[in-house]
Amino acid sequence: MILSSGPAAASVAWPWLPALGAVVAYLIALMPAPDGRRLHTAALQLGWVLHGVALALEIGAVGREPPGVRFGFGPALSLTVWFVLAVHAVESRLFSLPGVRRQLATVGAPVVLLAAAFPGEIRLDESGSAWMPLHWMLGIASYGLFGAAVLHAMLLDRAERQMRLKLIPPQGGGGPFGLPLLRLERLTFRFVEAGFVVLSAALLLGAWLSPHWRWDHKTVFSLLGWATFALLIGGRLAWGWRGRRATRWLYAGAALLLLAYIGSRFVMEVVLHRTV
Repeated sequence: MILSSGPAAASVAWPWLPALGAVVAYLIALMPAPDGRRLHTAALQLGWVLHGVALALEIGAVGREPPGVRFGFGPALSLTVWFVLAVHAVESRLFSLPGVRRQLATVGAPVVLLAAAFPGEIRLDESGSAWMPLHWMLGIASYGLFGAAVLHAMLLDRAERQMRLKLIPPQGGGGPFGLPLLRLERLTFRFVEAGFVVLSAALLLGAWLSPHWRWDHKTVFSLLGWATFALLIGGRLAWGWRGRRATRWLYAGAALLLLAYIGSRFVMEVVLHRTV
């Protein structure tokens, strides 16, 4: 019953409290900030902290039965966004990207609720290896790095459109938020290169630990995403790919990675209602 009371009801409601708090904080960060951004920055940081607490409770299955580590498309997507927010927190110490705050808050609020509503099933480690958690961590870290790259690529595309419309000075001058376009471009593809290295390590570790190699959707889309990013990095080194051509390859690779785990788990858990 929804209105039942007692320890059982409290244990079920507890994991939702940090999630709801994170959503409220993200909504505050989403509000316009005409005078100052201290309140909104603090709200985004508070949302990030509560977001992390909610993820820990959901993945640890606190207040849920049966107990065990749970993971699925909801926590994976939520953890990816949380990682992007962590990158933004570090990056904001170096230079200001105030427009990003609202974009991150817009994405952060729904993924928190999505992870709480679809926590996934108990994950069993078929390999029995102590290295398997590292494989999962590397995979999620690569998602976060590519997510940060996509975010910066969107800023880069917007700045280039504004430049074509003569709304901002040409390259070498001030770009979005006063950040030069060349610097923004280098930063974008630093994230791509870092994500590629981490993804390569995750795939190699996964192949080494897997007891049975299977050409399933996760494997195929992961390898296609890896190949797309390899071509992007190679194209930039060999042919100097830049601008929209480079960002389109980035978006394509990110979409393939999104389909690899999050997309396939969404179909299995929500569409087909299967746990395997």
